[in-house]
Amino acid sequence: MNIKLIVTDLDGTFLRENKTVSDYTKSVFAHCREAGIKIAYATGRGGGAERVAPPGLFDGKIIMNGAIARIGDEIVYSRLIPYEIARPLLVACHERGIDITSEITGMHYSNFVVSSFWPGISHFQMVDLAQHEIDAEKIYTLNPSPENKRFIKQSLPDGLHLVMSSDGLGDFLQIMHKDATKSKAVMALAKIWEITETEIATFGNDFNDIDMLEYAGTSVAVANAFDEVKAAANHICDTNDNDGVAKWIDENVLRK
Repeated sequence: MNIKLIVTDLDGTFLRENKTVSDYTKSVFAHCREAGIKIAYATGRGGGAERVAPPGLFDGKIIMNGAIARIGDEIVYSRLIPYEIARPLLVACHERGIDITSEITGMHYSNFVVSSFWPGISHFQMVDLAQHEIDAEKIYTLNPSPENKRFIKQSLPDGLHLVMSSDGLGDFLQIMHKDATKSKAVMALAKIWEITETEIATFGNDFNDIDMLEYAGTSVAVANAFDEVKAAANHICDTNDNDGVAKWIDENVLRK
């Protein structure tokens, strides 16, 4: 393997369950950068990624499942949901009694008290979704019933797609621009750095990681990943709590 770019998911993959990172993992990633290997993370998180990703380790940052990619502070890839497309879906969900949120740059515009589900979130506004005129990085609902999942899927406008992941508090159904995917954001970074897909290694654990695992030449699922995610990867490493990503990189990239 000639790996020039490593991209890792954060929660459940790079981060331990308590959202910390070991000194060993930090050391391995630092050695990768010293060796000239680009490092990026790709997460479903928005602004919260900066709070959990150790500073100074990452050349690229992909947030919101691929809606935004940055190199440093510069946005190099952006795929937002225009409010004109989003608003009919938001209104339809509200009228059905579905708790729904439109999120951008860390602000959650919702029809419910977001902090009642996520106590750590204070940046939210309850709004009249019928009058909402702000584009979204993503739209989400939490723990939808099977009937509501079907309703959202049937009501989904052209140009959008659904992404399911598992938050620590339950199922997390996300509605994204059709080109807001981790794989396409990774592709954008790789193009800028003149790196081919065969020179990329990706790491993940959840359903929203599958497309970037399938895209990269080398893909690794942590041992705690869902079975469907493991099936999409061509390697399995140790768990996130046991420095699985760093161990695999140390053994298969740095030492070789």
